[in-house]
Amino acid sequence: MAATPKRPGAVRKAGSKKGATVGTGGHGRKSLEGRGPTPKAEDRQYHPAHKRKAEAEKRAATEGRRRPGGDRSVAGSSRAGKAGAKETELVTGRNSVLEALRNEVPVSALYLATRLEADDRTREILQIASGRGYNLLEVTKPELDRMTDGAVHQGVVLQVPPYQYAEAEDLLDAAAAAGEPALIVALDGVTDPRNLGAVLRSAGAFGAHGVLVPERRAAGVTASAWKVSAGAAARVPVARATNLTRDLETLKKAGCFVVGLDADGDTQVGELAFATDPLVIVVGSEGKGLSRLVRETCDAVVSIPISSDTESLNAAVAGGITLYEVARLRKAAAEA
Repeated sequence: MAATPKRPGAVRKAGSKKGATVGTGGHGRKSLEGRGPTPKAEDRQYHPAHKRKAEAEKRAATEGRRRPGGDRSVAGSSRAGKAGAKETELVTGRNSVLEALRNEVPVSALYLATRLEADDRTREILQIASGRGYNLLEVTKPELDRMTDGAVHQGVVLQVPPYQYAEAEDLLDAAAAAGEPALIVALDGVTDPRNLGAVLRSAGAFGAHGVLVPERRAAGVTASAWKVSAGAAARVPVARATNLTRDLETLKKAGCFVVGLDADGDTQVGELAFATDPLVIVVGSEGKGLSRLVRETCDAVVSIPISSDTESLNAAVAGGITLYEVARLRKAAAEA
């Protein structure tokens, strides 16, 4: 019986470059090599997060072209930035936005939800915004939710630019330009922006040349202050003091008398001896009053006579009464 011939290729030829191998022979080595850390979801082109990131970058670039300086920072809370800062404030809700526009609060942009259900308020909002040439941006409701940190916005959000604060010396310059003895209101520890707005309104009504507020632990010029001031915030400058006591000392060296308001004052506001001189009226908080250092800086401390049934007056009310008395005394001296 003939032998079975060998199958071609069954035996490797002698002298072949490839020798006998053991095991897998390294065939699986490449598949076992690591590929590095897993990329973030937003860096994977096929992932929805990557699409959201691309849309956000495109939207930011568009908004940056529409706003001076490319500022696109958004704050969900009611805070105003100091001079040169890039903080903004959002006013949310149809009633609040409409009231802000009626009171001529400065505007960076007006955001409206797509497919917004129109009513009398939204129609007036659009009419005012279009007439003043404000930036109108249409965005989705989820985007408005993100911008406002989930606050109730009713499809309407107003972006307010940072307020540009003056310096204490600027208030003296305003008085010199008007040819009048300086009249400045300083707030010590007043944290409610509505009180600041009311003081600004009284300051504008009785001829004050500006308001001085501390930089820390005090109210700033927010949208709430703008609304309460009824437009006075656009006419009366507000200066910010890094150290209120130091700025009061500077104003004293410039020739101003510093008078503090306190229930335990040495004299009544109607008998103020410095009314016709350059004057700084310091109003403390309703609860704590004047701080110790500020009180020691004052040339005099005066009080407002009130009924014994009333413990104290609101800071804005006390400031308004004092400004009225100073204006009355100055007018009487001018007519004498």
